[in-house]
Parts: sequence; C-alpha cells; structure tokens
Amino acid sequence: MALELYNAKQSTCSQRVRLALNEKGLEFKEHLLDLMRGDQFDPEYIKINQNSLVPVLIHDGKTIIDSSVVLEYLEEVFPDDGPSFVPEDPYERSKMRSWMRFIDEVPAAMIRIPSYNYGFLRHFKTLTDEEFLAFAESKPLRREFMLKMGRTGFPQDELDKANKGLQRNIDRMHAALSDGRPWLMGEQFTFADIMVMPTIVRMDDLAMNDMWKDAPTVPEWLDRLRARPAFKQTFYHGALLTDMYPGILEDRAREQA
Repeated sequence: MALELYNAKQSTCSQRVRLALNEKGLEFKEHLLDLMRGDQFDPEYIKINQNSLVPVLIHDGKTIIDSSVVLEYLEEVFPDDGPSFVPEDPYERSKMRSWMRFIDEVPAAMIRIPSYNYGFLRHFKTLTDEEFLAFAESKPLRREFMLKMGRTGFPQDELDKANKGLQRNIDRMHAALSDGRPWLMGEQFTFADIMVMPTIVRMDDLAMNDMWKDAPTVPEWLDRLRARPAFKQTFYHGALLTDMYPGILEDRAREQA
C-alpha cells in the first residue's frame, strides 16, 4: 500500500480527508501545497489534478480527486482499517448520504464566503488588479467565485446569504443531536460528522460561534470531536486561519463591538 495526499493546511476539504486517514490509522506521505503562493497552478500539479484543487489522494499510482469521493474510496478500499464511517443498515446509509449532499451544497459552500472576507482577503488585497485577475482566471472551478469577491471582498448581501445557509446547518445539526445522540447519525461517527467538521471548526475559528447560542448541542458535538486523537493529528499548527492571520480575532471583535 502506498498512499500520498496532496493537500493544504487550511483547506477545509483537505481537513476532511486528513481526519479520515488519521481515524483509520493509515500511513500516508503528505505533500503540502501553499495555495496563496499558487502551488496548485504548478504545471506538475495540474498534471495530477487539472482542476487545480486540493485534496488529491494517490493510491498505488492511482489518482482520486474530490474530498467526498476520496472519503468513500478510503472506506471501500480499507474497510478493516480503523472504524467504519458508514452505517450497515441501507436505510441509515441513505440518511447519511443525504447529510453528505446537504453539507456539500450548503454549509461547505457557504463557509467559503466568510473565510475569504475575514481571512484570505488579507492576501488578495496585496495583489495588483492584474495579478488578482490572473489568479482568478487560473482557477477553472472557482473563477466566478473569485471574480465576484474581487480584491475588496464579498458584499454584505452575499455574506448575509452565506450566514443564512450556515445557520440552516446549525439548526439542522441541533435538531438531530437534541435526542442526546453523540453524533449526527447516532452512536456511530460517520461521514456526516467528518464532512461537516471543517465548517464548524472554521466558524469557531472566525468567531462565528454566536450562531449556535441557541443550539447548545453543537458546541458539545465540537468538544467531543476535538477530544478524538485523530482531530489533534489533523489540526496541526497552521491548519486554522487564525494561525495564518493572527489579526483575525481582533478585527472580528472590532466588527462586533
């Protein structure tokens, strides 16, 4: 078995896959890309993933892209390594997959907007208009997103829309967890938890935790997640935006004052 993971410290999709690999106790060679430096546009990397995105898993020379696809691949290829993240019952599996689709379409997409406005925008403000346009044009699957953001960030109406989507996720998590279950699907830690994990961690990191003030089961879920040994392996120094941009919390405190 030879596993290699091309990923980035702060990439939420990368964090999903790192957590799954660590939970299963699988050894892998890690290739860290600096997305702000543009490593994902290196011609050699584009040969691996023409979409210029992370993560990418290489298994015995075979390339697997898209974090949710990588997660299911790991479960299918390494079913006996570590815990299973998929319920045995077909109906429960269907419910878990509904969670997965919802997470990818709503919170995973929405968290990008505050992530850029409160964090990554610091980098883009240093670019010239020409440099920013070249960066946006080089991202085939994120071009429109980047151009909408520009060098000044997303407008307030886009941020409000993102916050509504994130709140919808918090409310849905709270509804599921309110019966006392430890994880979204019950007693079993599943792909549903792994996939939503980076969004909740990012929200907490960006001081957006006021969004679960009326959903106490969500921070309790987050505490259980952080207590897992694999979490500490996944979120090494540099994995949080506040590691990369130490001024985030001060700026957020001024905004909220």
